[in-house]
Amino acid sequence: MNGKMTAAVLYGKEDVKIEKVPIPRVGEGEVLVKVQVALTCGTDLKVYQRGYHARMIAPPALFGHELAGVIEEIGPGVRGFKKGMRVVALNSAPCQTCFYCSKHQENLCEDLLFNNGAYAEYIRIPRRIVEQNMLAMPPHVTFEEAAITEPLACVLRGLHETGVEIGDTVTVIGAGPIGLMFVQVARAAGCNVISVVKRDSQVTAAKNMGAHEVVQITNVQDPVEAVRSLSPGKRGSDVVIEAVGRPAAWEQAIDMVRKGGTVNFFGGCASGTKVQLDTDRLHYSEVTLKATFHHTPETVRKAFALISEKKVRSTDYITGEAPLSRLQQVLRHMLNRNGDIKTAIIPGH
Repeated sequence: MNGKMTAAVLYGKEDVKIEKVPIPRVGEGEVLVKVQVALTCGTDLKVYQRGYHARMIAPPALFGHELAGVIEEIGPGVRGFKKGMRVVALNSAPCQTCFYCSKHQENLCEDLLFNNGAYAEYIRIPRRIVEQNMLAMPPHVTFEEAAITEPLACVLRGLHETGVEIGDTVTVIGAGPIGLMFVQVARAAGCNVISVVKRDSQVTAAKNMGAHEVVQITNVQDPVEAVRSLSPGKRGSDVVIEAVGRPAAWEQAIDMVRKGGTVNFFGGCASGTKVQLDTDRLHYSEVTLKATFHHTPETVRKAFALISEKKVRSTDYITGEAPLSRLQQVLRHMLNRNGDIKTAIIPGH
């Protein structure tokens, strides 16, 4: 395919222009996908705010990475896919040969290949993603549902790596789409979930997702005390997941966990950020601190299975849709609301 397409181009801090750019050419093993839905997310919001992403993107660049669409064109040597198939293509794929891939930590791959450009009419899917992280959609799955595979895969990996068990009390700080996904998945895994939120609307959302208790930080004097008082024996939570990405929330998470418990720093803070830890508490309480980043081909497939079985529904996370021409307004709106909404961007409109 030759010709031009409409796409969002990131030029720098809070600078996105909707432009006509050449439709990407597909090479050996590559696929061109006509984007049906691209979802906004907290990572894209950070990229928009900062004008770049250390790991994923340097402007000027096409951006956006949660998408589903229809195969428009197939490059030479592509197996298992053909024109017209409905697919979800993930935003990265590991090399499968480096030290980290050999340790089953493909998310830390030394040559993790990222792909951006979902906010456009078409996106080129590189060979490695076609081979490892592009999945055909069953007829009963909508494009919007398929597009939440990427964030859900990150959440599933986070929960698995944290080692939650049935009956654990799990506190989730943050009620953006990621925080709410943690609430929903932890509840489904048989955990007792405490959700720590900011706004009134998030109280309702967290309860709808299955939170047993909700702590609204604007309504309590001390969120740490509030969480501990809701935990069994007021000991603190077995597991605390920080899904905000703020240093103060990282520090609070450590104070909310019980002796011998685990904290997962899931929310990425701005680069260069430091947090202070109470060494006595960590040492004498044997607290485990960990962080999880990104997803693996295995958790991508687990997420897709949950979506296919309608166990996780996109309608719980996507609050509206907008044409590609309005992307900048949507991102600005998210900035003003701390990014707790997910909008489906529809390129064809």
